[in-house]
Amino acid sequence: MKQLIILITLLSNFLFAYEFKLNEKDYKTINNSSKKSFIEKRLQKYNELKVKIENYDLIRKLSHTNTFINKILPQFDNKSSGIDDYWATPKEFLINGHGDCEDYAIAKYFTLLELGIKKENLYFAVVDVKARNGSHMVLLYSENKNESPLVLDNLSSLVIPLTRRVDLIPKFAFNEIDSYYLTNKNFTKKINLNWGKENKWEKLLYRVYNLNE
Repeated sequence: MKQLIILITLLSNFLFAYEFKLNEKDYKTINNSSKKSFIEKRLQKYNELKVKIENYDLIRKLSHTNTFINKILPQFDNKSSGIDDYWATPKEFLINGHGDCEDYAIAKYFTLLELGIKKENLYFAVVDVKARNGSHMVLLYSENKNESPLVLDNLSSLVIPLTRRVDLIPKFAFNEIDSYYLTNKNFTKKINLNWGKENKWEKLLYRVYNLNE
C-alpha cells in the first residue's frame, strides 16, 4: 500500500501543471518584511516577464528566463537560510531575493514549466567549474540526448551548448523522470542517484507540488 501511495504521488506530480501562486503565508511574509516594496516590485516584474515571453520562440524564452533569474543576488546557503545546501522553492527564492546555484536552477526550471516547456526536456546538471572549488548546478535544455544540451547558468548570461562551456566539467544530470551520466557532448548511461540521508530533490518537489511552498 505504501508503495502504491508513493507511485500515485509521483504520477500526480508528473502530470501536475505547475503554477506560481502566492498563498496566505507568502503574503504574510511579504507584508512583514522590511523590504516589502522591493519584493512586490520583483514579483511584479517576474509576472510581467512570463506574460511578455509566453509566445516567444524557444531560444528567446530560455534566454530571457536565464537573464531575469540571474539578476537576483547570489548568496551561499549558510548565510541565506542557516542550513547547508538548502534547496529553496521558486517562491522562497523570489521573495528572499537571493540564493545559490541550486536556487537559480530550480527557479528557472519551474518558470519554464509555466511557459510550456516540457519536463522531459529540462534537466538539472551537477558540474565542476574549472579553477573553482566544489560542485555547481546548472539547468539544461535537451531535445535529443545524443546532442549537447543548452545550458542556463547563473554564472553566464549566454544560453549556449554545453560543448561550448569549456569551463564546465559535467558529472550527472537528473529531472522528475530519470537521471544520466553526462559529458559535454551528450547524455550517456542512465543511472540511479544515491541522495544519501536526505533526498533534497523529492523533498523539493513535494513542497512545491503538494504544499504550495
